[in-house]
Amino acid sequence: MFSHRRVLKNDDGQATAELVLVLPVVVLLALSLVQVGLVVRSAILVEHAAREGARAAAVGESSRKIENAVIGSTGFSPAAVRVQRNFRGDRVTVEVFYTDPTDVPMIGNLFPDIVVSGSATMRRET
Repeated sequence: MFSHRRVLKNDDGQATAELVLVLPVVVLLALSLVQVGLVVRSAILVEHAAREGARAAAVGESSRKIENAVIGSTGFSPAAVRVQRNFRGDRVTVEVFYTDPTDVPMIGNLFPDIVVSGSATMRRET
C-alpha cells in the first residue's frame, strides 16, 4: 500500500552552503557592533573625564593635576589623551580629546582610529 521509499533530493548540502555564505556576514556584523560598543564606551568615559577635569580646574588645581584627574578617571593611555582648559569669566571649561583605537579583529583594519571628545563647564570656586 504505502511505499516507504526514500525520496532523494538534490539539495542535501543546501543548508551547509547557505551557512558558509551567510556566516562571514554575520560575524562581520557582530564584530562591527562590538567596535561601536567600544567607541560608545570611550565616549561615555571621555565625558566623565571632562567632568573630573572641570571639577579639578574649578577649585584652582594646576594643569598637571587637571590632566592627572582626567587620565586617572578613565585609565586611558596618557599618550592618547589631550586636555584643554579655557577660562571665561567665572567659568572654566575642560575639553578632553581621546584617540580611540579601532582594534577589533577584522573590523579595526577597515576603519581609522576615532577621536572622541567631550567637554564640561563649571563655575570657578574662590
